[in-house]
Amino acid sequence: MTTITVSTTISADIEKVWQAWILPEHITAWNAASDGWHCPKASNNLKDGGKFCYSMAAKDGSFSFDFEGTYLEVIGQVKIAYEIIDGRRVEITFMESSEGIKVTEIFEAEATHTVEQQQDGWQAILENFKKHVESGRPA
Repeated sequence: MTTITVSTTISADIEKVWQAWILPEHITAWNAASDGWHCPKASNNLKDGGKFCYSMAAKDGSFSFDFEGTYLEVIGQVKIAYEIIDGRRVEITFMESSEGIKVTEIFEAEATHTVEQQQDGWQAILENFKKHVESGRPA
């Protein structure tokens, strides 16, 4: 299985980064790969065996889907591992450094899109997350 890695470093403390990552009211504010998409709703039961579901939708109403899965491992403010409903696995780590918090996602690729398309899409979402946290905008 091919894995893809994306990462970014956020200028904020770990508590702010963690809360923005896990709280539905924040997830809906940053979880989109481009300006033409949005995340109209999110639910998150962050615990081992808990489930999440993020609705992803084109703003013009032409397409939508639910990104959902089950948490395999949650270590507060350090690591989240989950399995997407299609069976692929994802691991996210949060590492403190002098520059801020480095968020790294490693995920198993799917067969529909190229590796580059998947990497670009997941990186774009991660950059939206960074902008959301660093802007200090409320959810």
